[in-house]
Amino acid sequence: MTATQAANVKNYALVTLAYWGFTLTDGALRMLVLLYFNEIGYTPLEIAFLFLFYEIFGIVTNFLGGWIGSQLGLKVTLYAGIALQVLALLMLSFLNRDWAQWFAVLYVMVSQAFSGIAKDLTKMSSKSAIRLVVPQEAQSSLFKWVAVLTGSKNALKGVGFFLGAALLSLFGFERSLWIMAAGLALILLTGFFLPSGMGKIKSKVKFTQLFSKSREINILSLARFFLFGSRDVWFVVGLPVFLRSVLGWSFFQAGGFLACWVIGYGIIQFLAPTLLRRFNGGQPPRAVTIQFWTLILTAVPAAIALGLTTNLPPDAVIVVGLMLFGIIFAFNSAVHSYLVLAFTDDDKVALNVGFYYMANSAGRLAGTVLSGLIYQLFGLVGCLWVSSLFVLAAWLIELRLPDPKPMPSVAWKGGDGD
Repeated sequence: MTATQAANVKNYALVTLAYWGFTLTDGALRMLVLLYFNEIGYTPLEIAFLFLFYEIFGIVTNFLGGWIGSQLGLKVTLYAGIALQVLALLMLSFLNRDWAQWFAVLYVMVSQAFSGIAKDLTKMSSKSAIRLVVPQEAQSSLFKWVAVLTGSKNALKGVGFFLGAALLSLFGFERSLWIMAAGLALILLTGFFLPSGMGKIKSKVKFTQLFSKSREINILSLARFFLFGSRDVWFVVGLPVFLRSVLGWSFFQAGGFLACWVIGYGIIQFLAPTLLRRFNGGQPPRAVTIQFWTLILTAVPAAIALGLTTNLPPDAVIVVGLMLFGIIFAFNSAVHSYLVLAFTDDDKVALNVGFYYMANSAGRLAGTVLSGLIYQLFGLVGCLWVSSLFVLAAWLIELRLPDPKPMPSVAWKGGDGD
């Protein structure tokens, strides 16, 4: 292994470690807030509004974060995100149940705003950095590198869901936040070992250039909006509240089940290159790959909705339906994460990835708000029908997507990726 290759491996490991540490606390925090406020009597819509600033500021962060990362370097944005998450956790720990409800909601929304900024700074920086540490002569392995990061991240987010539920049961709300803040503060120390100029653009970028994207990135970003909106419209608020309030599951049952689902979802993403090469003849994903899997996904939430309106056991419908949804959605997400990097150049990676994940955050925002609103009006079945319509919209948009430029396929044929 050459010195350059060793440095790339070290940088990849450090970026991944930082992302893993952040992801654990992000998943745990989401479950902590959701279960705690559901338990003290907040309605589904009120819970959804707790996450409103999280998603809104995620949109802003992705839009500006790519530009900031291109100017200051991805190391700055990565560790600034982790530091902000520590601040958000500590701030939330001072929440007082005796406060007026409107003030408590506003306080949580502000803390979630910091967390939303932190999440998208960290995600944008991590995924952009992967594009830079893959050697030019091995760009065909990019799908594997991206899917390892994304798949392991989602598996750890599932662990975070379980961790949040477990901490809430064992230590309570306040102490759980302190424990997570202390652990995440240790991750900040890894920043001393990353190069400072990573991802810094060679020339200055005018702010107006943030609005000018390639046709491929625009199409992919719009499809991403509907794809992730389709998941969050029933998964963020509707499903956990349904499990607790309708099916009567405990903290451990609800948190553990959602954790297992996200872990399984991450494992499928991790295995995506190996599994998908069977459908692609050993070649990297193309436009038809994402179009096929998105079309298949359209039917899954509709089938779950139909199952819940029949005499079938709702527990079984949810478990089986979520397994199918997770597998197919993981294929979609893994191919999306590859295509956005395949369509971009090295010197524009932070800008394009930031713009792309801005659309991701916008979809999550729409899904989060609709999840609380539609669940309160029409229940989980209504959320599922909207989810199916969102996936259909994503598929129609992806029909206009071209193939990425062909790259060498040696590494792709290796088949040992994620």
